[in-house]
Amino acid sequence: MSAFILPKLVFILGITNLLGLFLIFFSCRCGIMKYPRLSTSKAYMWFYKYHCYYWWFFLLSVLIHAILGLVLIGYPFK
Repeated sequence: MSAFILPKLVFILGITNLLGLFLIFFSCRCGIMKYPRLSTSKAYMWFYKYHCYYWWFFLLSVLIHAILGLVLIGYPFK
């Protein structure tokens, strides 16, 4: 992979990690129970329907981000 593209991919994947974390956090029912009206709204139920997919998106993003980070920077404990 090009040394020019790799740092940009690591950065973009870092942003997708934050996006995935945001999706998981706001689709979690544990935190939303403080607002019972919101937890029963149609829009939230549509958003919550994809909660499991948000986890897969987040975990895949973190895995790829970590692998590319190690490729770019290397293993720090040699």
